[in-house]
Amino acid sequence: MTNVDETLRGVLIGVAHDMADAARAAIMPHFRAQDLQTDNKALDDNDHGGFDPVTVADRGAETAMRAILAERRPDDAILGEEHGVKPGTSGLTWVLDPIDGTRGFISGTPTWGVLIAVGDDAGPFLGVIDQPYIKERFIGGLGESSVTGPHGTMALKTRAPRALAEAIIFTTFPEVGTQAEGAAFHRLSKQCNLTRYGTDCYAYALVAAGQIDLVVESGLFPYDVQAPIAVIQAAGGIVTDWQGGPAHQGGQVLAAANAEIHAAAMAVLNA
Repeated sequence: MTNVDETLRGVLIGVAHDMADAARAAIMPHFRAQDLQTDNKALDDNDHGGFDPVTVADRGAETAMRAILAERRPDDAILGEEHGVKPGTSGLTWVLDPIDGTRGFISGTPTWGVLIAVGDDAGPFLGVIDQPYIKERFIGGLGESSVTGPHGTMALKTRAPRALAEAIIFTTFPEVGTQAEGAAFHRLSKQCNLTRYGTDCYAYALVAAGQIDLVVESGLFPYDVQAPIAVIQAAGGIVTDWQGGPAHQGGQVLAAANAEIHAAAMAVLNA
C-alpha cells in the first residue's frame, strides 16, 4: 500500500464520500422510473447472445464522480466501467463502478450499489460500497471500517470462524462462469448451510457486516471487486482469487469472513 499521510488520508476519504453523494444524486431520479431506457452493451461488443445493460443512471453517475476528481484530484488516474481509463501521474488510481448490479437496478431491487476504490499498483486501500435507495454506505480502509444507514453508524466486523456446514454463501449468477467453475462452486455450496443468489456488490457488503461467510464469483473486472476488497479487508476478512492470489484485477474471486473459512472454501473449489 502507498504510504498515506494524515492530510492525504483525510482528502481521499472526503473525496470518496463526496463522489458517493454525487452518484446518489445522479442515480436516484432514475430508480424505479417507468420510462427508464436500457441499452445493451453486449450488442456493441458483438455479443449478440448476451445482455449487458447500461442506463442513463450508470453513465450520469460516473460522469458526476469524474467531475469531482477532475476538480480535486486531477493528477490521479481513473478506471471506470462506463467511461474507461484516464491516465494519471500521482501513482493513485480511482476505480469506479457507478452501478454494480444494473440488472437489479432495472428490475427495481435495492441490492445494486455504487463502488468507489482508490489504490496503487498493489491494489485498493480505500473502498466504498454505497446503496443509495436504502441509504447505506460501507467504507473500509485508511483506518475506516464502518457502515452508516438506517441503524445509524456501526463498526464493520466479519463473522467468526465456523464450519462450512454452518456457512452462508452468495454468488450473483447460478452458472458462475465456465462449466468447470460452476461445478466447483456448486460442489462448495452443497457443503454450506445456505446459498443465495443475485445480490451483486451487496453480498460483499454483507461479508463485511458480519452477516454472511462467503462470496464466490468468476469473470469479474477490477471495477467489480476493488471497492469490496478494501471494505472486507478493513472489516477483518480476506479476498483472493480461487488459488489464494491477488484478486484486484478481477477474474475469479473468493471473499471470506476469515482465514479459516477461506482456506476451507479454497480447498473445495480446487478439489
